[in-house]
Amino acid sequence: QEQLVESGGGLVQPGGSLRLSCTGSGMLTKYYARGWYRQAPGKERELVARYIGGGSPLYADSVKGRFTISVDNGANMVYLQMDNLKPDDTAVYYCYAAPQPAPISSYFWGPGTQVTVSS
Repeated sequence: QEQLVESGGGLVQPGGSLRLSCTGSGMLTKYYARGWYRQAPGKERELVARYIGGGSPLYADSVKGRFTISVDNGANMVYLQMDNLKPDDTAVYYCYAAPQPAPISSYFWGPGTQVTVSS
C-alpha cells in the first residue's frame, strides 16, 4: 500500500504563492499517473494537475497559467507551484498516484494539506 505525504500548505494572501510537495513510501515513477486534486468545503474533489507517464502535464482550466506541476524523480517528489492565488483556490489539496488507467477509487492518496487564500 503506497503512502503519500503532502507538505507546504498554509495561509496566503490573494496574489501570493505557495509550493506544495509530495513524496511516497515507494517510487512514484512507477505509477501511471501522479498529480494533485483539491476539495473545497461543500464541493466535490476536483483534478488540479497531473502527469500521465512521461507526457505533458494536464491542468484544470481554473489554474492554467497560475499553477505548475513538476517532478524530481531522483528525490521521489511531486511539486505544485501555485502563483497568483485566489480565494477560490482555498481547499484541501491531495497528492495522488494512480497505478493504472482505472477509476478514482483505485488511486492512492495523501492525507491532504490545507491551502487558505484570504486577506
